[in-house]
Amino acid sequence: MNEIIALNIKQFALIYFLLIIVLFIMKRCKIDRTKLLIVASLRMTLQLVLAGLILTYIFNNPHPLFTIMYLMLMNGFAIFTVLQRNKGINRRFKLIASLSLSASGICVICFFIMAVVGVSIFNPQYTIPISGMIMGNAMTGVSLGLKSFNDSITSNKNRINALVNMGVSPKRILTPFVNQAIETALLPTLNSMLGMGIISLPGMMTGQILSGTMPMTAIFYQIAIVIAISTVTCLAVFLCLFLGSATLYNKREQFLI
Repeated sequence: MNEIIALNIKQFALIYFLLIIVLFIMKRCKIDRTKLLIVASLRMTLQLVLAGLILTYIFNNPHPLFTIMYLMLMNGFAIFTVLQRNKGINRRFKLIASLSLSASGICVICFFIMAVVGVSIFNPQYTIPISGMIMGNAMTGVSLGLKSFNDSITSNKNRINALVNMGVSPKRILTPFVNQAIETALLPTLNSMLGMGIISLPGMMTGQILSGTMPMTAIFYQIAIVIAISTVTCLAVFLCLFLGSATLYNKREQFLI
């Protein structure tokens, strides 16, 4: 198979001209987000270039400590992002959300790297990019699940108060909201699975094919990573909401919200 074609700076810079189309449509539709688009594009570029430089160094100088540090940084940023998007939850709920995301992510990552791929967890070439895909999707799932749960609680306060006055236990009241939030968090992953291979070629598979990997090998990796992503997302959201919802009432079954 042919080697991947490396993009030089001039070729790479051409892609930014596509943003003109986005800016034009935003202007035409009177969407006042021009500054956000520019800032987001620049921030994305800087962050990815920095990540590329760091990963290049780590791959050229592989050491278990570098891999651990990168994973800790990745995990910490994922937790920070989730908590920043859901500032309204209490401290215990935040702790549970953090532990749920970390524990689920680490367990699935270790299983994927050591059992499925069959390499050392300290191998940066496999551990770092796979961990990024798993933790990134888990972060999105937990954020979406928490937002859905909080929105449901806020919009159904009158219903919740009525059920409390009728003597219904808080756990029984909150369970439908937890279930609905878990479903909401899983839907993006499940919907993307439905169209993979027919409507779209996923990013990991595309990247491997471009780098010269045989298509069937890339397909096996893609299937494995999607199943891992759906598992860690489901597990993290379930633990976060199932355990976190218990922080909204005390031992006397009195709501604290």
